[in-house]
Amino acid sequence: MLDALLAKYADEGVLNLDDTNVLRIPPLSDLGTPVQLVRAFGGKGGFVQAVHDLQAALYQETA
Repeated sequence: MLDALLAKYADEGVLNLDDTNVLRIPPLSDLGTPVQLVRAFGGKGGFVQAVHDLQAALYQETA
């Protein structure tokens, strides 16, 4: 699912990725319902944390 979020981000630029409404948009909606997808992360808190970690990794400075 994180790969699909990343692809959506790459295709459309800056999105509010931690907004669960993004889970209603293909290709993410093809993976399951928003509730199912959020539960896969242990709930909304886990989903939001995973998205923030993904965003941090994208913008991490290389030394």
